[in-house]
Amino acid sequence: MSLSKYCNASQLKTPAKAHQLCIVHLWLLSEVEIQRELLNFEENLGCQWSVKMRKLLKDAMELKRNMTCEDYLNPPKQVTDIRDRLDELLEVDYSKFHKKEKAFIKRLIKYRDCILTFLAYDFVPPHNNGSESAIRNIKVKTKVSGQFRNAKGKGAGQYAKIRSVVDTSIKNGQDVYTALLNLAKS
Repeated sequence: MSLSKYCNASQLKTPAKAHQLCIVHLWLLSEVEIQRELLNFEENLGCQWSVKMRKLLKDAMELKRNMTCEDYLNPPKQVTDIRDRLDELLEVDYSKFHKKEKAFIKRLIKYRDCILTFLAYDFVPPHNNGSESAIRNIKVKTKVSGQFRNAKGKGAGQYAKIRSVVDTSIKNGQDVYTALLNLAKS
């Protein structure tokens, strides 16, 4: 399994102040839904490193929920502690680990700077659920109808524009019908 599951390589190459890996893919919010890789390492390989990493990610997400706007300007000691714990976990001698664990840790080391970005910026979530939700409708439409077709061969583009307006309206708490009327008038 590669980190491409967690992020698109082009996303990390996009000019931005900072990037964030989707923590939910590394550790899901509920104890029952823990990320498969870490749980697999823990259960099938007896990896105590995975237990510590899951705990670190859980603590980081809990800290994020409790941070105030001022905490981003003057980070509390807990942020530094979590970053130090991550550094310690990624400096482990993994030479005797299972090959899948080694590969996983190497990928985390490669993307180390993208793991805890959400603790540095107020509006950066620890997950990409919003992005995944936004493309879900298009994937369902493609699977149900097979393709986007119309007489001019521009069905996909037209659908994407309309869906974009609908999703943006919903996200901004605006009336979808009014937004579509405004689109039709323009």
